[in-house]
Amino acid sequence: MGTAGANPIDRKGSFSLLGGVVGLVCAVLVVYSQTAAFHWDEGFHLLAAQLIHRGRRPYLDFCFPQTPLNAYWTAGWMRLIGESWRAVHALAAAATAGTILVAADFIRTRFPDPQWRTPGAATTALVLGWNVAIIEFGTIGQPYAFCLLLLVCAFRAAVVAVERQGLLRIALAGLLAGAAAASSLLTAASVPVLLIWILYHAPGKRWAGCSSFAGGAAIPWLPVVWLFSRAPRIVFFNLVQYQLLYRRTNWEDATPHDLEVLTSWWNSPTALLLGVLAITGLWCIAKRSGWKASSRSGFYLCGWLALGIGVEVGTTHPTFPSYWVLVTPFLGMPAAAGLYAAGALLGNPVRARWLVPALAVLMAVGLATSLPERHSRLDWRDMERLARKVNEVTPAGGAIWADEQVYFLTGRPPAEGTEFSYAEVIDLPEDVSLPLHIVSDIALDDQAAAGVFQTVSTCEDEEVVGKLRLPSLFRRQQVMESGCRVFWEPVNSLRPDQASVGR
Repeated sequence: MGTAGANPIDRKGSFSLLGGVVGLVCAVLVVYSQTAAFHWDEGFHLLAAQLIHRGRRPYLDFCFPQTPLNAYWTAGWMRLIGESWRAVHALAAAATAGTILVAADFIRTRFPDPQWRTPGAATTALVLGWNVAIIEFGTIGQPYAFCLLLLVCAFRAAVVAVERQGLLRIALAGLLAGAAAASSLLTAASVPVLLIWILYHAPGKRWAGCSSFAGGAAIPWLPVVWLFSRAPRIVFFNLVQYQLLYRRTNWEDATPHDLEVLTSWWNSPTALLLGVLAITGLWCIAKRSGWKASSRSGFYLCGWLALGIGVEVGTTHPTFPSYWVLVTPFLGMPAAAGLYAAGALLGNPVRARWLVPALAVLMAVGLATSLPERHSRLDWRDMERLARKVNEVTPAGGAIWADEQVYFLTGRPPAEGTEFSYAEVIDLPEDVSLPLHIVSDIALDDQAAAGVFQTVSTCEDEEVVGKLRLPSLFRRQQVMESGCRVFWEPVNSLRPDQASVGR
């Protein structure tokens, strides 16, 4: 239901109020992004963006088993804001705040009861902005923030495309959904869900609509097509074979891990509250609302997107808690209807506006309870201290073997095959692995023994360090406060011209 007939002054005031709520949420996101936000896997994403910024090509020049659009997006921003994790985190926080604003604005402009639009929009902003997954994973250098913004914009574009029956709008929805999938394959389910929903609601334009949507969705994949034309086998390995065959390498407990992740939402107050409100809202919309079909359809699309993406990330093996952040916007919008339905139990849902501040208190308490428990033992300040030590003990031009975060922070070229450290455990014949830019940890250890590396740094535990023989291969070492280690002055040392392992 649109806003036709609504008082323009009221609409302006409601948007100002929503902007204030989202502004507060954005402030929390930015502060967290600059202080506590850290996830180990963002290291290889930031390194990939840095390498692209410096002229390297994913797949062809380094292993990167991810769709590349987010890396190109981040590399583009690096030209403007520099190669800084702080800048990338601030960009992610802004994109996440934009996601929350677009989602909440859907409620502000389209909730069937005009008197609940502003409280409902505030509800959506709160259940998303103070959700532990949003704060933890929407503020880091992985694709989540960019994908969230693309997904919610694709949702809004699809709703408008059905209402106005425009092929360009359908193409825009396809473009945005395709861009999300080209940034992370975890969002791929959104593409068929949106396409089927659009075709179902636009039966007179099915062929034209399908072509428009597919054409738009294909555009973000043009870089992949170009890379595939240069090296089809290498690109196929990164995007398909690695995902299907090698994600579980040397991980015997992957299945119990998946079960733990799939049941972990029970232990998250913010996730539990979001889920209960969303399910309640969708049930009441379907069974008890009496709303017109056009007013219900957008909420149904939220449900289908939440289901489709949820099934995809839930069946990804192994799955991780961070994946589920991609579902949250499509639970946050129906959650506004869930709180509205709770108010209906009191006799008049509009009088239940006091539930919104009560919800804010509950979300804040849940966030304060959950977030400290999920804080990593490491953060970017630990990695910066580690990188400074590496630079201190490594001569100019000296080769290093390190984790991706250290390569990113020092700006030193990665050793060949270490741009994506998870690939180091893959057991492939050398004639197969070298064109894929994969070097095993055993081969890297042999290089360290031969004196190829001037410095090695690692955050692995003592058992792994012992297996790699690092204490016996270097004359000097230091254990940092974080537990990470730096080894330098190799026992066997090659001349600089012999130690060409980075590019």
